Amino acid sequence: MNDNPRLQGRIALIAGASRGLGAAAAEALAAEGAHVILVARTQGALEALHDRIVSAGGKATIAPVDLTDGDASDRLALGIADRFQRLDILVQTAAILGVLSPIAHVPPETFEKTLAANVTAHWRLIRNFDALLKRSTGGRAIIATSGAAAGGLAYWAPYAASKAALEAMVSCWAEEVRHTNVRVNLIDPGVMATGLRAEAFPGEDPATLRKPEAIAPMIVDL
Repeated sequence: MNDNPRLQGRIALIAGASRGLGAAAAEALAAEGAHVILVARTQGALEALHDRIVSAGGKATIAPVDLTDGDASDRLALGIADRFQRLDILVQTAAILGVLSPIAHVPPETFEKTLAANVTAHWRLIRNFDALLKRSTGGRAIIATSGAAAGGLAYWAPYAASKAALEAMVSCWAEEVRHTNVRVNLIDPGVMATGLRAEAFPGEDPATLRKPEAIAPMIVDL
């Protein structure tokens, strides 16, 4: 932990904390004194991240949750409300690639799964945590998007459509809370060495790409 932590006593939830930008953001927020709630499906990865944070002097709680399970997402919010009574920082980085394929060949279940993970799950988080963020003296939400949202990428239709929908939804939310104590930001981290990037470009050398740790301080600053 830093000697003069800027976020001492703050409660931060990171959705998609098991890897990539989410994990890097969790460690950066914890280093600044925030108590981080680590949310993702993969319990083993969350436990490893928890141990790194605690070993560095930070505070963390793990919450293994499949965010596409709406009822589980609702229970997560109720548990946080009961324990902490508020949420100061909400970071949403969870995403799946889906499949790279001609749009006419995308299986319906794959399209629906991509939208469920990249849009509906994030809507559920916003719906569940809006009130808790408003209980903070200065609530902040940071949601990761992608340049793919602009469209025009052959074979990327499910992912691109999901990110475009996410951006539209978050922009609406930002306008709704503009006159409250909640600040909402979209962040496009650009190309990073992540598992999702490796899935999309398996022949690419990750050593040539920025690491998520280089982007995480931006999330702390927003």
